[in-house]
Amino acid sequence: MEDIFNNTILCNQCQEKTNDLTVFKEGFRLRAKKCPTCNKIIYHPVDLTEYTDFNKLKHKEFQVKLRMVGNSYTVSIPREIIEFHEELNKEIDKLIKLSLEEPGKLSLFFNNFMRRF
Repeated sequence: MEDIFNNTILCNQCQEKTNDLTVFKEGFRLRAKKCPTCNKIIYHPVDLTEYTDFNKLKHKEFQVKLRMVGNSYTVSIPREIIEFHEELNKEIDKLIKLSLEEPGKLSLFFNNFMRRF
């Protein structure tokens, strides 16, 4: 299926041809079109949906259980987070990075790169 953003798009306010633009927000690459006359920006709907879904998860607080398994502790990661990272579904049972950033703060790193690059 062809992406409509690959075609020429006219601004609906001033009817000018828009220019391609890439906007980087919080690790996301958002494809966009910008009108040179009125500076209106039109974001690619798929990129914008993914970014808003991320923000919904980012601002949501999860209550997770800490369990003892053998000699290690485990924390369950909510399905919503794993499903958001579709590439993680393929990476189950592979190692991820965990670091203690400061007292009371643990960080999990699923990969070393920003999304959508």
